[in-house]
Amino acid sequence: MYRKIMNYLIPWKQSKYRRPLIIQGARQVGKTYSILEFGRDNYENVAYFNFETNPSLNKTFDENIDPKYLIPILSRIASQTIIPEKTLIVFDEVQLCERALTSLKYFCENAPEYHIIAAGSLLGVAVNREKFSFPVGKVDMKTIYPMDIEEFLLAFGENDLIDNIKNCFDNNTPMPSALHEIALKYYREYLVVGGMPDCVKKYTETKDFILIRHNQNMILSSYLSDMSKYNSDNEIKKTHLVYDNITVQLSKKNTRFQYKLIKTGARASEFENAIEWLILSGIINRVYCVEDARRPLENYRDIDSFKIYVADIGLLCAKKEIIAEDVLYLSKELDDFKGGMVENYVSCQLISNEYKGYYWSDKGAEVDFVIQRQGKIIPIEVKSADNTTAKSLSIYINKYKPEYAIKLSTKNFGFENGIKSIPLYAAFLI
Repeated sequence: MYRKIMNYLIPWKQSKYRRPLIIQGARQVGKTYSILEFGRDNYENVAYFNFETNPSLNKTFDENIDPKYLIPILSRIASQTIIPEKTLIVFDEVQLCERALTSLKYFCENAPEYHIIAAGSLLGVAVNREKFSFPVGKVDMKTIYPMDIEEFLLAFGENDLIDNIKNCFDNNTPMPSALHEIALKYYREYLVVGGMPDCVKKYTETKDFILIRHNQNMILSSYLSDMSKYNSDNEIKKTHLVYDNITVQLSKKNTRFQYKLIKTGARASEFENAIEWLILSGIINRVYCVEDARRPLENYRDIDSFKIYVADIGLLCAKKEIIAEDVLYLSKELDDFKGGMVENYVSCQLISNEYKGYYWSDKGAEVDFVIQRQGKIIPIEVKSADNTTAKSLSIYINKYKPEYAIKLSTKNFGFENGIKSIPLYAAFLI
């Protein structure tokens, strides 16, 4: 399956300023698959080292992390000669060996001819930075996210459909109605399956939602296990409470995160570390409120007002135990959750495009997302159906007079009164 991170990895390989690369992301987002696929296609050989399946590797790095010492030993362990420029060295699950992380500094300084990619989950919470030297300034870093809806469509070989979507997006012309309905069908399937590569792969092969849900539940279980393994004892329960409460928050009309919904009398000071742990682990995303939609948006964020979204829409549906048919056939039983679910979906697409998203709120009016795109501040209103009423967006437009605004819904493409209408399946193009 094609992953867009290849668009980053190939220039990285060719750059004269290349440094060892750390690829981070939540568990099961496809880090190892993407790296190995890249290595097979662009190098003569790949020397792969996994610190989880081969913990004895740690002893080698405990002894010495000088590249001149490491390379002959790693070549022997991998049973192949590691050749500068021609071999891709891969350190997988690198969070389990802090000394391997530190070694990247010395590869950068003393042996830049070697191409190295390190991959790890939970790098933000598993590495003891007080005890070990993190190679700040000596590595390139890239985050990989779950597959976005374009990658989902590519997995089904829908290249022509993607081309049609892109053409209509660029020209603000409606999709042919038959293609519009096909794309909406894929969009609803994506809401259920999500972007975890193994789930997508199995869905393309089987179309079995029960199998997909089993996979999703296994991933959720691994997240819970990590919360216990890489967390302090007094924070484990709080982290579980926050994570379990997200679906409750997204079912409310006002999806702003409220501590009181976790438990009666809950305060920020009690749960802020748990929220930070979940963010650093890549399991959730946080979107802050901005009080004023001016550049730079970061200056106007309200640190006490934010929304929390699950990093993968399929896992959100699994956590909520939503039946696939209810999403595919637009069951009215989901009416209270549709708004939050679709907001979460859009958040995932924006994060995949590396936007630092915000939302805007003022005197009861609220716009779901505000982004900075090509130097412009663009408001984005999200509707779960084809409802065109957007009073808050009108208030925002009258106040800030943006060059244009975006409305995401199930309606076809169009542009009217300064508002660019985009079907939800095309959110990946923003």
